Amino acid sequence: MDFLRPASWEEALAAKAEHPTAVPIAGGTDVMVEINFDHRRPEYLLDLNRIGELSEWEVGQESVRLGASVPYSSIMEHLRTELPGLALASHTVASPQIRNRGGVGGNLGTASPAGDAHPALLAADCEVEAESVRGTRLIPIDAFYTGVKRNALEPDELIRAVHIKKADGPQQYSKVGTRNAMVIAVCAFGIALHPGTRTVRTGIGSAAPTPVRAKEAEEFLNAALEEGGFWENGKIITPAIAKQFSALASGACNPIDDVRGTAKYRRHAVGIMARRTLGWTWEQYRGAGRTLEGAA
Repeated sequence: MDFLRPASWEEALAAKAEHPTAVPIAGGTDVMVEINFDHRRPEYLLDLNRIGELSEWEVGQESVRLGASVPYSSIMEHLRTELPGLALASHTVASPQIRNRGGVGGNLGTASPAGDAHPALLAADCEVEAESVRGTRLIPIDAFYTGVKRNALEPDELIRAVHIKKADGPQQYSKVGTRNAMVIAVCAFGIALHPGTRTVRTGIGSAAPTPVRAKEAEEFLNAALEEGGFWENGKIITPAIAKQFSALASGACNPIDDVRGTAKYRRHAVGIMARRTLGWTWEQYRGAGRTLEGAA
C-alpha cells in the first residue's frame, strides 16, 4: 500500500486524477478501522491532513460552507446556532478523541447508512462540493447517496466542502444505540423546521440501504400544517397528526436484521423518534413565538 501525501489541494486533485482508486484519509476514523480489520486493502492512501483549508468554514448569509475536514468538536463549539441539527448529531459521534478527528467529509465519503451526520444533513438540506482536475460541481444531498456505502462522486473527485443551509427554525436529532457512547447507530432520525418556506424536512439513518428522507411523512405534515394554519397560529400539533407523521416515517424505512437490532425494532424506533422530535421542534417554534417571516 502506497501512501500519497500532497501538500496542497491542487496536488491532492492531481494525485487523485493519476490514481483514481486512491482512498482519501483525513480523520481516518472509518478508513483505519477497515484497514486494521483487513476489510479493505487499497493500493493507495491519499492523506489530506496537510491541507489546512479543508478544516475551515465560512458562515454566509444563507448557508455555511463547511470544509470537509472540520472536526465534529468544532461544529459543536462554533456552529451550534447556524447548524443546530448537525451540532446535536456531532454530540453522538463516538468519543471526544474521535470528535476531534472525524469530520462530515469522511461520513459522506464512506456513505455508510449508519453515519451520524447524514440524517442532519438531509433534514437541513445541503449540497456537496466535489472537485477534480476537470472542475467543481455541487451535488444535492438528495442525489448524493446511490447505494450501500456508495455515493455520486466520480473516481477522480474529492469532497472539498459541504454547503449547508443555515437554520431558520428549530432542528432536532435523535439516535438509538446499544449504549450511550462509542456506538454505531441502531437507527437515527433528524428533523428540521423551515418556517421561511413552510416546510419540514427529515433524515433517517441506519434503517435503509442508504440514508433517506421520509418524504411521504414530510408531504403529509407540510399539508397538515398549512391547512390548519399552524405556522401562523402556533397551535399545538394534534395527536392525530403526530401519529400519522410517525407512521409514515416508520414506513419510509427499509431496514435489515443485524447484530445491533431487528428490522421490526428499527421501524418502530424510527416512528417513535419521529413523533418525539416533531414535538420537541414544534414546542421550540411555539416557545420562541416565531411566525413565518414576511407573512404580514
